[in-house]
Amino acid sequence: MLEFNFTPFPVVETERLLLDRVTDSDVKEVFQLRSNPETMKYIPRPLVTNHEGALEHIKMINDKIEENICINWGIRLKGSPKLLGIIGFYRMQPENYRSEIGYMLNPDFHGKGIITEAVKKLIKFGFEELKLHSIEAVIDPENTASEKVLQKCGFVKEAHFKESDFWDGKFLDKVIYSLLEP
Repeated sequence: MLEFNFTPFPVVETERLLLDRVTDSDVKEVFQLRSNPETMKYIPRPLVTNHEGALEHIKMINDKIEENICINWGIRLKGSPKLLGIIGFYRMQPENYRSEIGYMLNPDFHGKGIITEAVKKLIKFGFEELKLHSIEAVIDPENTASEKVLQKCGFVKEAHFKESDFWDGKFLDKVIYSLLEP
């Protein structure tokens, strides 16, 4: 079984991006992400309604990193402190050498290849550093942009679950994509 240790926090770089720790100084950007109905459209979680809610979200992210349960990075352009999005490994299954990858990005930066670049780097990190055997992504079947990112990164559709999750008074479908260690 795998054992994860995220101390010291692993900062990851790509050609254009710096993936680093989300901190309280990112509260404004986290609030913008988590309170925006467009950004949260395919994420069945409540909208954050104030900066205190954003700070609670940041604390939850960092508590789970400290407990080695999961890890999230802030997405930034190199040379800029502004948080553009969040990406990470969720629902880590050390007993199965598997984790879910998830991400969100400020809509102002959609269509620029940022998420694809970050996902490709974290795939490499997941297989090489975390020693995962498989990475999955769970998406809303209507989220075609996320589906395209996953396909560009080599993920394969594994399943489409009909009305499998109940959120906000309705049943939602979900699609699972996965990628096996090369």
